[in-house]
Amino acid sequence: MYVTIRKDYEVKNYALYTALAYDANGIKDILGIWLNESESKHKWMQIFDELKARGVEDIFFISMDGVSGLEDGAKSIFPNVIVQRCIVHLIRNSLKYIPSKFYKSFTSSIKKFYTAPNLKTAQSEFELFKVAWSQYPGAVSVWERNFHFVEQLFDFGSAVRKIMYTTNPIESVNSSFRKVVKKGAFPNEKALFKLIFLRINELYSKWNSRPVPNWALVRNQLDIDPRFQSRFRNFSDF
Repeated sequence: MYVTIRKDYEVKNYALYTALAYDANGIKDILGIWLNESESKHKWMQIFDELKARGVEDIFFISMDGVSGLEDGAKSIFPNVIVQRCIVHLIRNSLKYIPSKFYKSFTSSIKKFYTAPNLKTAQSEFELFKVAWSQYPGAVSVWERNFHFVEQLFDFGSAVRKIMYTTNPIESVNSSFRKVVKKGAFPNEKALFKLIFLRINELYSKWNSRPVPNWALVRNQLDIDPRFQSRFRNFSDF
């Protein structure tokens, strides 16, 4: 999200970076907030480098909306991380090419392949989708360019897929931040961070150190996956 700050006698927009994480026990934690004049690979690399220096030893998954530089920046510090594009954002991007009267039927067609029970069914549904909506090549192209992110979901159990397929949790955090920063430009960065810090404390009280729903299933699916078992057990309470 972007915020407005007065600096050097002028008003500027700054990118506010936020990292929301789930630990091995499914507890939400905001790992940090950072300011920069724009989004960039270099800034994301600095952020992940800082997180590692502060004690983040491993990251299994990152769910993102396609922001510039995030994937490269993350993998430069955590090379084993799996980066997942948010399916909800891809839906929004493809809807730009569809008349509003067809939104419901179009999204229903998309849901058939990203919620399919297995990869083979997802691929079959995607082929049907491409034929059914071929008169809107812009919308179909969004999914053709990003279908490998849909296929990647089926490398994991259904509970893990449900966690990683969307950035809605961080969107909810940003929405909460916007409610307190919408009144205008901040006189300086310190004033902004103070207000955001107070809102973060309110979020922690709301979350109350509870794991996200169905985390027991996520734990089991990660624990039996040979790609994650040893890594997961390093940080989980067994």
